[in-house]
Amino acid sequence: MLQINRIPEPVESRIEVNWVEEDGEIIEDVVCKRINFLIASYFENICTDSSGWKTLFRDPRDGRYWELSYPHSEWHGGGPPLLTFVCFRGLARRGL
Repeated sequence: MLQINRIPEPVESRIEVNWVEEDGEIIEDVVCKRINFLIASYFENICTDSSGWKTLFRDPRDGRYWELSYPHSEWHGGGPPLLTFVCFRGLARRGL
């Protein structure tokens, strides 16, 4: 079973949530809870873009950058969160 407080492994480059429907309601799966832990208690918050939909974080252990986004803009609240590793060169292209 996935631990909620597990920090990203060096080989991870994408942490993607699959929302779960239970009794007609959308609930957070364990991956969503892990993302919430990482952004609230582990990662360093660097900046948020002007739209408010993308936030850049830094992993204090290895210095890697992670972008939090909500790629399903057509869904309520932007849909489930997505954390994606961003190489340093990719930061400028993302406008962060």
